[in-house]
Amino acid sequence: MAVDPERVFKPIQIAVLTVSDTRGPDTDTSGDILVQRIRDAGHNLTDRAIEKDDADVIAARLNAWIDDPNVDAIVSTGGTGLTGRDVTPEAIDRVKERDIPGFGELFRWLSYKTIGTSTVQSRACAAVSRGTYIFALPGSNGAVKDGWDGILAEQLDSRNRPCNFVELMPRLREK
Repeated sequence: MAVDPERVFKPIQIAVLTVSDTRGPDTDTSGDILVQRIRDAGHNLTDRAIEKDDADVIAARLNAWIDDPNVDAIVSTGGTGLTGRDVTPEAIDRVKERDIPGFGELFRWLSYKTIGTSTVQSRACAAVSRGTYIFALPGSNGAVKDGWDGILAEQLDSRNRPCNFVELMPRLREK
């Protein structure tokens, strides 16, 4: 990470969504990893939820957080695979204004180093909606670590150079 020590760290407000038909609060290890990394980075966890693999339910949750002024970014885990129940990208399609295609591209490149060609089965993606970032990671612990450690830790750090997502936040609602 290219942290500029002259810049001030600005913590942001992040909500975590786990998408799963089988995980609950006691078994949501990927959500736990995200929460710990968010806090360790100095950001604030504003909310956390677990929702079933249902595009309507996921989109409703995303819309609620997008409209919440206390949420700057949403990081989800799960529902990004190829099976019929994997509908997180479809739910994001319902709420997004703009894609961030480089996020999924970079995620798969990083993931390739860990799991090889199996990374082609991931539909990790990111978007912006009404001034809120949405990042969708696969549900495995390794994928969450790859996504946070390899991308989000830097891009959600206001000191990162040459640029970062945080410095764009005041301008995300521009028309």
